Amino acid sequence: MSTRRLIGALDVGTSKICFLLGEKKDSTLAALGLGMVPAQGLRKGLIVNIEEAARGIREARREAEAQAYEEVSGVITGVAGSHIESQLSTGVIALKEGEVREEEVERVLEAARAVTLPPDRIILHVLPQEYSVDHQTGILQPLGMTGVRLEVKALLVKASGSAVQNLVKTIETAGLSVFGVVLQVLASAEAVLTEEEKELGVALIDFGGGTTDLAVFLEGSLRYTSSIPVGGDLLTTDLTVGLRTPRREAEILKEKYGVCLPELVSPDEEIEVPSLGDRAPRRLSRRVLAEILEPRVQELLEIINTNLEHSGYKRRLSSGVVFTGGSSLLSGLPELAEQILELPVRVGYPARLSGLSEEVNHPRLATAVGLFLYAARYLDLPPEEPSEEAGLLRRLKKFLGLGG
Repeated sequence: MSTRRLIGALDVGTSKICFLLGEKKDSTLAALGLGMVPAQGLRKGLIVNIEEAARGIREARREAEAQAYEEVSGVITGVAGSHIESQLSTGVIALKEGEVREEEVERVLEAARAVTLPPDRIILHVLPQEYSVDHQTGILQPLGMTGVRLEVKALLVKASGSAVQNLVKTIETAGLSVFGVVLQVLASAEAVLTEEEKELGVALIDFGGGTTDLAVFLEGSLRYTSSIPVGGDLLTTDLTVGLRTPRREAEILKEKYGVCLPELVSPDEEIEVPSLGDRAPRRLSRRVLAEILEPRVQELLEIINTNLEHSGYKRRLSSGVVFTGGSSLLSGLPELAEQILELPVRVGYPARLSGLSEEVNHPRLATAVGLFLYAARYLDLPPEEPSEEAGLLRRLKKFLGLGG
């Protein structure tokens, strides 16, 4: 008998709010509906106005549900920002029955979780890196092994309790329940990294609107994470000031003509730049954009390089660096990143899903797709039956020959 689960994945970002409604049917995953609206009420990945942010979530949800002809009442969401930090921890337990079972794995992870936390800090994830049974080390899966002592080395991902609570409260204000909160860059990794890359060593850079999040994977496990409070919105601000153009127009120019390496632009190429107020538009060389954007992107890449050096894993990144997120498509970014980081670089697109395969196959949707994949893979999801109204809409859609 086939089982069907509807999954709502909500990416509440600084510049946009994405709501992906998908379906897990047996082993098949499909994207059914996508809602994406400009974000309000957020700054640097944090909620600063609950009502404004909740309004955007409701709007994105309506768009996704209307497209999917389905409804969901709960979502998985992600959290990011400079309040995220990681810490290595060790847990040790005695094996009472002499064999490692599920209960022992849970107990040893709880032992690793038992660290002293400052006020307003919570643990988001306890991510095992390796296990040891008695004197045998380097074990990735200890189930079924025999011994008297089980040890785990784990990475604790910690976050601000108030930041997470405000995010959850905002989503609940929008009329939804939250069944999971995941580190955003961990979700993005589900969407854009291969298992081989994680095994050989790779750095994932999620270049978002308000923050740039870094995660390092090696031997299949997350080893290091950090967040830089600089994102694509700052590039837009630089263009707004440097070109003396409205912010909305600066964002369009960045997406359409933005480049961070002047040598990639012909000196003769010109673009039209809207002016402030009632002034007439101007014609400028596209190289002007590159001259504005290059110093800021170079500064960000140097910070990323410093963080990679600090992690201690840079020399072990055999798979190089993968950029994703809405700002990762900036022309010239891979070339400039390879110069500064001295590692191979590629842009990561989310794994293809059936259904809305083209709509969701974009780096700006990496977190939303990753949240959906994370929920489908790791969370025990209750079946969510479509509402009577949604079922009626779906039947009407089929009757009209519109698919569904």
